[in-house]
Amino acid sequence: MLSIGEAAATVGVSVSALRYWDERGLVTPAARRGGKRYYGPDELHRLAAAKMLQDTGLLSLDEIAAVLRGPEHGDWRAAVRDRIAELAERQRKLAIAETFLTHFLRCPRDHPIETCPSLRDHTARVLAEKP
Repeated sequence: MLSIGEAAATVGVSVSALRYWDERGLVTPAARRGGKRYYGPDELHRLAAAKMLQDTGLLSLDEIAAVLRGPEHGDWRAAVRDRIAELAERQRKLAIAETFLTHFLRCPRDHPIETCPSLRDHTARVLAEKP
C-alpha cells in the first residue's frame, strides 16, 4: 500500500488532485488509516488510467468517472462514442488545415492568399457549394 503522497508521485499528479478525484468518485483509496489515504495496485491502475484519460484533454472528469466506474453506473460507452465522433471530426479538420498550411509553405507565390490560383480555385468551389 502506498500513501497518498507516494501514489501521487507514482502517477504524476498532485496530492490535491488525488483528494479531489476521491471526492468526485474517480478513485477511492483502498484504505484509510489515521485519516490518511492509502492506495493498492488496483487503485494505482485506476489512477494511472484516470491520468491517461485526463491527459488526452478529451474527457471531462465526470466522463472519466463514468468510464472508471463501469457499467453498473450507467452507459459509459455512450460518452466514449460521442468523444470518438468528436475526435474523428477534429482529425478531419486538422487534416484539411495541414493540407492548406503545407500548400501555403510550398506555394511559389509570395502571398498565396492573394495570388495563388490553386487556392482561388478551391475557395471558388467552396463558395459555389454554399446556398
